Amino acid sequence: QVQLVESGGGLVQAGGSLRLSCAASRSYFTINAMGWYRQAPGKQRELVATITRGGSTSYADSVKGRFTISRDNAKNTVYLQMNTLKPEDTAVYYCWTLWGANKDAWGQGTQVTVSS
Repeated sequence: QVQLVESGGGLVQAGGSLRLSCAASRSYFTINAMGWYRQAPGKQRELVATITRGGSTSYADSVKGRFTISRDNAKNTVYLQMNTLKPEDTAVYYCWTLWGANKDAWGQGTQVTVSS
């Protein structure tokens, strides 16, 4: 099993920045990939960004150029730096990991609210 603990959500004005963090309870060597999804009220959960153990990243088109995903392998932690936030970025953000024999695990979610 793996536990994911998220932090860093909150309320910010449009144009502002936030950084989300997610710490995994397992070591880097058992984690295949980590990332962030989000779910806005009344909408399906959608992919925001992912990063593999090797460091390859991918982003949703809606956040490219504004969000940056990174990881600190020594701390088993992934970060999501969110800049130039828009009201449409308002959602619950969930940390995700693919670990072991390609098993999924999710964090509890952290609320991000962007006011206009």
